[in-house]
This record gives sequence, structure tokens and C-alpha cells, in this order.
Amino acid sequence: MSDIKDLLNKLRIRPRDLKLYELALTHPSYNADANTVHCDYERLEYMGDAVLDFVTADLIFKRCPEMDEGQMSKFRSYLVKSQTLADYARKLNLSEYIRAGHSIQSDQINKSNKILENVFEALIGAIYLDCGIKTVYRFIIKIIQADLKKLSNLDLTDAKTMLQEQMQAEHRDSVHYELVSQKGPAHERTFIVNVLFNNIVLATGEGKSKKAAEENAARKALEKRSV
Repeated sequence: MSDIKDLLNKLRIRPRDLKLYELALTHPSYNADANTVHCDYERLEYMGDAVLDFVTADLIFKRCPEMDEGQMSKFRSYLVKSQTLADYARKLNLSEYIRAGHSIQSDQINKSNKILENVFEALIGAIYLDCGIKTVYRFIIKIIQADLKKLSNLDLTDAKTMLQEQMQAEHRDSVHYELVSQKGPAHERTFIVNVLFNNIVLATGEGKSKKAAEENAARKALEKRSV
């Protein structure tokens, strides 16, 4: 595990309370080995999630005056979705600084979108609590500015919405989703979901969350329909 001070130097963060950053980079599995309770990133993740939602909403509102409420919500969802946040964490090499218990292998951490997403949000929470809103605002803007610039060129109509609209327009009825199974450990669970219409399976999707699996199932159903 690399020194947290090196990470903060790279991020140009001058810490007042280094303990906050240590917690932000500590996986809950560490508690079992250290015989501690709640000495991990979960509370900071809660704070970071709220701060990230606020900052991204503020940035989109100010930079995209042509967008209505629905469009702004979709773009914010894109910027704060699990895959996006995990990718940001990978760009910062956060996995090198994460402290975890023996039950979690180092290669598991960098493969897990959920862990990386949580740590990224926890880091934001730590920066906010330690340095204030101006510093965390600058940090977030620096990380997401490339995605902000391409917002207007993105088509963020989700597959579930598109499939629902198509089926209702053609048949005046809705599709529904059914969880088939879950597999894998709690920190790296995979969900398998069917999308059905009139009890006929249109497609099956897999994802790291039930929502992601449903989206993948809908996308596959749309691809079949287009063929």
C-alpha cells in the first residue's frame, strides 16, 4: 500500500486531519483484522455522495442553460454512476492506497467498481470535511471537466426507457423485469435479470447491480428488435 501523503501531494491537497483520508481509503474488511468497528470509509462515503450530487448538479445547471430538468437529471446520473466514478478512481490510482483486510486481495480491489466508487466518494467526503466546499469543488471540477465538455454530445436516453416506450407504442402494454439469480461475494456480486413481455423473455442481462443488469437486458432486447 502506497503512502497516502504521496496521493494528497499529487492531488495538491494540504491535509489538516490526515485521519480522515486514512478512513476514506480503508475498506470495511480491515475492521475484522484490526479488531475495530466503523473505522472505514462508509460514513465518509455517505457525505461524499451528497457533496458530489450537489456539485455536479450545480455545474450542469450553470454550464447548460438550455437543458430542462429531465435532461439535467440524466446528465448528472451519467456523471455519478458507478462505472464513471470507478473510472475516475482508476485514473487516480486509488487502489494503490486502499487499506483492506486479508479477505480482500489487492487485484480484487482494482477490478471492483463498487469498492472504487465507494472510495472515490469517501475521498470527496474527506476533502470536504477537512478543507471545505471551495477545495472539494475545485477537486471535482478538475476530475470531471473532460466529461462536462462533451455533455451536449451524449445521447443519454437509457435503454429501459427506450424499450418501454417502444412496447407501449406498439402494444399499449409494458415490459417487466425479473431477477433470475445473484452470484459472487457481497463485495463483488453479479445480478442476472430477464426482461419479459406478456411472460415471454425478450432478453437476459447481467450487471454488478440489479439496475445495471436491467439496463443491459433492455439494451439486448432493443438490439434483437432492430435485427
